[in-house]
Amino acid sequence: MSVEKPVFAIITCSDTRGPECDTAGDALESLIEEQGWACRTHMIVKDDRAGIAAAIKRCTDDLKVDIVLTCGGSGLSPRDNTPEATRDVCEREVPGIAEAMRYHSLQITPYAMLSRAICMQRGNTIVINLPGSEKAARENWDGIVAALPHAVKMMAGGGH
Repeated sequence: MSVEKPVFAIITCSDTRGPECDTAGDALESLIEEQGWACRTHMIVKDDRAGIAAAIKRCTDDLKVDIVLTCGGSGLSPRDNTPEATRDVCEREVPGIAEAMRYHSLQITPYAMLSRAICMQRGNTIVINLPGSEKAARENWDGIVAALPHAVKMMAGGGH
């Protein structure tokens, strides 16, 4: 794990998005690169709880990324399973990140309160649920990006 330059994975969770139309995932990848950080993988999985959980485990355990950004599946639709899949494979909640995303987004739209997004830790990796729309994913990113390097430093034992 790199403390100065976090390494990311993006998992787009969608039954309808493919590589040609994953605008939110592509935007997140660009935002990561703008910070001078790396994205080790960007994958698309179906809105399937077990499949999302397996993708998170692959990114944390096999690819050893610092931060997994899930994109989509955190709303109220019957097929939105991302928070549940995240809970299935993570040990510790990091509620302040999800609270910060909702707070930031509520300044823009009242619909932010409908998000079920969570943030949890699996080992030394943070898993953050972001919305599936490009606009909302960008807004949520803006609300948390400044704290991410410090979070990675703390997980690596760097203290406060």
